[in-house]
Amino acid sequence: MLLGLLLARAGVQVVVLEKHADFLRDFRGDTVHPSTLEIMHQLGLLESFLKLPHRRMHELRVRMGNTEVPVADFSHLPTKCRFLALMPQWDFLNFIATEARRYPTFALRMRTEATGLIEEAGTFVGVRAQGPDGPIEVRASLVVGANGRQSELREEAGLEIESLGAPMDVMWFRLSRLPDDRPQAMGTFDRGRILILLDRGEHWQVGYVIAKGSLEQIRGAGLDAFREAIAQLEPFARERLREIQSWEDVKLLTVRIDRLRQWYRPGLLFIGDAAHAMSPVGGVGINLAVQDAVAAANVVAEPIRQGRLTTGHLRRVQRRRELPTRMTQRLQILMQELIVRPTLGLRFERVRTPAVEGIRAEEERVPVAVE
Repeated sequence: MLLGLLLARAGVQVVVLEKHADFLRDFRGDTVHPSTLEIMHQLGLLESFLKLPHRRMHELRVRMGNTEVPVADFSHLPTKCRFLALMPQWDFLNFIATEARRYPTFALRMRTEATGLIEEAGTFVGVRAQGPDGPIEVRASLVVGANGRQSELREEAGLEIESLGAPMDVMWFRLSRLPDDRPQAMGTFDRGRILILLDRGEHWQVGYVIAKGSLEQIRGAGLDAFREAIAQLEPFARERLREIQSWEDVKLLTVRIDRLRQWYRPGLLFIGDAAHAMSPVGGVGINLAVQDAVAAANVVAEPIRQGRLTTGHLRRVQRRRELPTRMTQRLQILMQELIVRPTLGLRFERVRTPAVEGIRAEEERVPVAVE
């Protein structure tokens, strides 16, 4: 969506396809980092953006046993906003879509799912899609896959996926939040258990971190045992845990860390989770995707306008974004192996930290000539 906005501002004709009728999805990434807020500032959208419902966090704290430990302090960052914003992703997407619709070169087609790629003479020239009125084809000089870690398009394109593994999954659910609830640590680490607690204003979003593959064992022990495990970590929530009426109220996030070895083919580029699935550690996924969008817009907008886009431009997008992706995934793996795995009582495994040499990092900024 953000890439669509940036390209439309640069005068490029854009069509964004969204398979659902709206963006209302629970437990999507909605941790907006100061780097993303800085991009909103550069676009001149920050003031309006911050009028959306959100919660500000100037520091992050976790509880280790009975001790609270600060793990991040945003107050010294050289950015416009020195805080992290917790914002429902549907509000974020609706905001960007509204801004993008101001430009005549932008089109958003809801209830339209990309079902396949159109390839001619070794170059991808569009997508087949299923819309509300039946099948359609959308032709384009560049197809961008931003359809998540389960993207079937990247498999159809024959791009190789490098899986880096993850020792855990996360069970997400909601609990009501009362007006007199005091601020809570964002995470609680205790022997064999990890709990994530996010203040969403009207409710708490709760994540119970489990060892990968242990879901059926937890379900087999029953809801009462599950509720009791949560209550032991957060006693204030004990009575509210009855709000979990069935396992239908608990959603499983299957954690993966992977990346494409090559993010592109002629006429085709993948960004965000479709190019590199991230762990929820640090809440960085949406912010890396935003940075991908900015880098892609910076590189491809002018070549598309001039009709001279080449595979070299797509290669350049990957080169600009691969170092921060690899370094972030490397840090996530270290956190998983050194903190998450021992806390869950899992066997230590040698940390896999693939080489990142030879990749040049560049600071991402929004395009200058955008009006």
